[in-house]
Amino acid sequence: MKLTVEEFQRWEHKCITLLGMSGVGKTCLANILRKHAWFHYSGDYRIGTRYLDEPILDNIKQQAMQVPFLRDLLQSDSIYICNNITVDHLKPVSSFLGKLGNPELGGLPLQEFKHRQRLHHQAEIAAMNDVPEFIRKARLIYGYKHFINDAGGSVCELDDEQVLRVLDEHTLILYIKATEHDEHELISRAESDPKPLYYREAFLDEQLDIYLKENNLPYVAMVNPDEFVRWMFPRLFYARIPRYEAIANQYGYTITTDELSQVKNETDFLQLLEKAISRQC
Repeated sequence: MKLTVEEFQRWEHKCITLLGMSGVGKTCLANILRKHAWFHYSGDYRIGTRYLDEPILDNIKQQAMQVPFLRDLLQSDSIYICNNITVDHLKPVSSFLGKLGNPELGGLPLQEFKHRQRLHHQAEIAAMNDVPEFIRKARLIYGYKHFINDAGGSVCELDDEQVLRVLDEHTLILYIKATEHDEHELISRAESDPKPLYYREAFLDEQLDIYLKENNLPYVAMVNPDEFVRWMFPRLFYARIPRYEAIANQYGYTITTDELSQVKNETDFLQLLEKAISRQC
């Protein structure tokens, strides 16, 4: 939603959606605000505990069944497996997404990889459409005054106008733009510790074709999963920037990672929001 500074100041129950690449500080900011009566809604947590819970568990069980000792215990119902997903521990979600490539190196076949990507896409849309209901719950059930929606880094790639309309109607959308220095930091971090990522299918197909040709690889099964993620991350990063900016220009506001790094408490954050609003008035 678009507001004047005065309207924002009078807004009794503030609801903010944070957009930006993973690593720009969305969850860190949400953790600061949790100490000041803000309800922290994590899109990735909702995805993992509500919409991908069963597929995640099925994936873990499938891996466990390959170990004879665990297979016998599972088949006899002597043990059970459950997720331990928390807002600060979301590894089961990323491990389900997995990485594309050579199965001997932990990679997934292209068909299975795309299947999981589509499930994540559907789950992220559902999680963002849940925001209005959780705003209601946060205030009426749990007694929180304000609401922060810590959206996943791939929200800009959903290509779902309904989601953007829902978020715009119920929240103020704030894009956290990485400075040039922080861009290099995020890319360097991703290269040193390549993690599973979500890709739009058209983008994946386009980039995968380039990667296979550049590396003279005839089959996806020959792709090194970690090397592919390292190669893909900067391309994904720069492909997402105009998408974030388009959303912020139409629906919300923009701050930089440098500005966010100065936020130590709720007062700092509210003052920064007022500054961001005034820049676009």
